[in-house]
Amino acid sequence: MNGINKLDIKQLRVLNTLLELKNLSQVARKMGLTQQAISEQLRKMRDLFDDRLFIRQGNSMVATPKAQTLGPAVEQILKQLDALLEPDVFAPETYKGVISISATDYATQALLPQLFNITRQQAPGLKLIVREFESDKVNQLISAGELDLLISFPEFIPDNLAYATLLEEQHLCITGCHNSGFEPPLSLATIAALPQLVVSPSRANLKGSHDQWFANKGLSRNIVMSVPSFSAVPNILQTTDMIAFYPSRLLPNDKVKELPVAALPPSFKVIVAWHPRTNDSPIHRWLIEQLQNLSAANARLP
Repeated sequence: MNGINKLDIKQLRVLNTLLELKNLSQVARKMGLTQQAISEQLRKMRDLFDDRLFIRQGNSMVATPKAQTLGPAVEQILKQLDALLEPDVFAPETYKGVISISATDYATQALLPQLFNITRQQAPGLKLIVREFESDKVNQLISAGELDLLISFPEFIPDNLAYATLLEEQHLCITGCHNSGFEPPLSLATIAALPQLVVSPSRANLKGSHDQWFANKGLSRNIVMSVPSFSAVPNILQTTDMIAFYPSRLLPNDKVKELPVAALPPSFKVIVAWHPRTNDSPIHRWLIEQLQNLSAANARLP
């Protein structure tokens, strides 16, 4: 049998501690073993290394040249073994790697610029890829490891993913900054009758996220235009007579103004999601923490 197969960690610790304390009883106390157990481990090492290793002189154990030669190597091995059990200390400033984020149009404007400011300052070795949010593909992509984080709304996130709520957002009613003739506060009936622009990122149609809310109040919205992203809304409203419901965190914008209304639609949540296999990933945890800190610091609800 190969000699290394006869050697175990306990023997290495006995050897290392004997070199340090030079006394069997002291070694036994430090290691929580009996003196007889220490002597038995020493006997096994003597057979393995074909050397006495330690010679008793009074109450002391004097190391042989062989034991002294083994000492530095054994100490290094034990340090490496101990390091295996130490928790990783994540240092963003030394991290190097690529993270892929799928984000909605809203998240790209409201959260990612501030996140990227942090990553460039604190984790310059981190490279980030931002992908368009495709609700029908996210489960496949994140399961395959092609995506790391999703920033979206709960209804677009598959149930098998882990997630954390970042913020609760509110849509406000806005119109072009030059539009006039509105008598505040506007009733919901008045709002419903006004020409409206809606954002429909996943389906090209004239339907908005608040249609049911109006319907529950017996009202039908006068939707006359749909666009796929929030970024287009201020430019369009500035040059038309339309109104729109727009996330509060994307305001103020000098091209539009808020309209006081009698009631606002229900608020909605924005979440960050990830695959459970990355629950313990230091870089994932760090990025999620930064997003949560940003969301808490910049909460803006009317």
